Amino acid sequence: MLNMNEKVNSDQIIHLNKATIGEITRLVQERKVTCEQLVHHYFDNIEKQQALNAFIRTDKAAAIQQAQFWDQSIREGHACPALIGVLLAVKDNIHVAGFPNTAGTPALADFRPKTTAPVIQALTDQGAIIVGKAHMHELAFGVTGYNTAMHIDGVIGTRNVVNPSHIAGGSSSGSAVAVAAGMVPIAIGTDTGASVRLPSALNGCIGFRPTVGRYAQADITPISHTRDTAGPMAHCMADIILIDQLIAPSAQSIELSTRPIRLGINAYFWENLDEDVHEQAHTALQLLKTAAIEIIPVDMPDLAQLNQSISFPLVIYEGKYDLIAYLKHHEIELSLEALVEQISSPDVKHIFQQNILPEMIMDETGQSVPVQPFYQKAIQEAQPQLLALYQTTFENHQLDALIFPTSPIVAPLVDEQVSSIELFQTLIRNTDPGSNIGLPGLSLPIGLGKKSQLPVALEIDGLPHTDQQLLAIGQALEQIFSSLNDR
Repeated sequence: MLNMNEKVNSDQIIHLNKATIGEITRLVQERKVTCEQLVHHYFDNIEKQQALNAFIRTDKAAAIQQAQFWDQSIREGHACPALIGVLLAVKDNIHVAGFPNTAGTPALADFRPKTTAPVIQALTDQGAIIVGKAHMHELAFGVTGYNTAMHIDGVIGTRNVVNPSHIAGGSSSGSAVAVAAGMVPIAIGTDTGASVRLPSALNGCIGFRPTVGRYAQADITPISHTRDTAGPMAHCMADIILIDQLIAPSAQSIELSTRPIRLGINAYFWENLDEDVHEQAHTALQLLKTAAIEIIPVDMPDLAQLNQSISFPLVIYEGKYDLIAYLKHHEIELSLEALVEQISSPDVKHIFQQNILPEMIMDETGQSVPVQPFYQKAIQEAQPQLLALYQTTFENHQLDALIFPTSPIVAPLVDEQVSSIELFQTLIRNTDPGSNIGLPGLSLPIGLGKKSQLPVALEIDGLPHTDQQLLAIGQALEQIFSSLNDR
C-alpha cells in the first residue's frame, strides 16, 4: 500500500478523473490507494477548476476526517462498505449536517441544519465522503445555473465543463459539473422539471430522475411536493443503479424481457431541435435500430396542452406553501416575504414577486388572475388525463419507454438574458411533461454536436414505478451509445 502522504501516481490520476464506483472501491480494497489520497486527488481537481463555480462551499478538512475514519476501519480489518473511498457532491438544497444549506440564496446563507437528509445519509452510511455543497440556480427556480447571488469574482453562474463560455444548465448545475469535470465520481441533485437531467445532458454525464416518492424528500428545500425528487448523477449506468439501490433498496432484480426493447417516439419531443441535437440524436436512433431496438412512432394528442395546464400552476401554488411549511418545520426565523426580498437573481425574484407571493398567474388573454382555480384543475383533471395518455400510449404500443432529446438545444452562451422565460421554456420543453406526472426519466450522453462541440443527450421516460426496468434499459443503451461517446 502507498504511504499515506504520497500522492496518487500519474496513471491513476488519468484513470480517476472518469473512474466509476467499482474502479475506485477496488483500488481501495486492494490497498493500492487510501481514502485520504483520494480526497487529496479530487480536491486538487476542485481547486484547479474553481472558475467553473461548481461549489458554493467545500470542506477539505471534514472530508479528510471522513477518509481517515474509513482508512482506519480498513486497517482494523472491517469489511468495506459499497461506497468506500467514493467522493460525493451534494446540491446545496439538500441538508448535510455541518454544512450551511443555502439553496443558493442569500437569506438562507446562515441556516445550518442539524441532521442530514435521508437520501444522503443512505450514501454516507456506505462510505461516501462528502466534499461539499454544489452550486445551483437560486432556490432551484431556473434551469441555467446563472445565479447572481453566489459566485467567485468575475465569473457569474456555474459554467459548462466543455466550454465555460456556455451555461451548465440547472438547477443542479454544480452537481453535474462536479461529476463531468472529474471533481467527484458521483453527485446528488434535485429535479422538479429538468434539474438533474438537463445539466447532466449539457455537460455530458448521466442523470436520473426517479419516480416521485421513490426517494425520501425529507430535509430538502422544496419547490413542489407533487413534482420534486432528488436524483443521482454519475459517469456510468452501473453507478446510477448502485446509488438507486442504496437509496431505495429492493429485493427485486429486474431482467429485461427476451423480446426486443420497444421505444416510442412522439413528434412533440422531436420538433424544433437545433442542428447539432437533430443530427446527433438521429445518428443515435439509427444505432439503436441497428442494434435491434424497436423504434415506434406514437401519437399523443393534447400532450402539449395538458402539460401546459399543469406545469406553471403547480409550481406557483405549491412553491409558496411548500416553502412556508419548510421554513416553519426547520424553525428558520424568516418569513417568505423577507426571503424573497433578498433574492439576487432577477429571473427568480420576478417569479416570486409577480406570481408566487400574490398567487397569481397569466391566463390565455394575458391577464393576471388567481392561480388557485388553475391549480385545482391541474390536480383534479389535467394531471390524471396526462397520466392516462401516457398509460394508454404505452399499453397500446407495448412500449418500454419513450425516447427523445433531453434538451432541444445545446448549452447556450452565458449572458445576462440567458435566464429569460423564452429560453427557460425551450430548455425544459422535453423534460417537463414526464415531471408533471411523476415519471422516472434517465438522460444519457450521446457525444458532442459537430458544429458546437457541446454535449448532446437522449432521455428515456418510463411509467411511474418502472424505475428498475428503465435503468436496465439505460444500461443496454449505454453500450450501444458507447461509440458516440468515445469520439
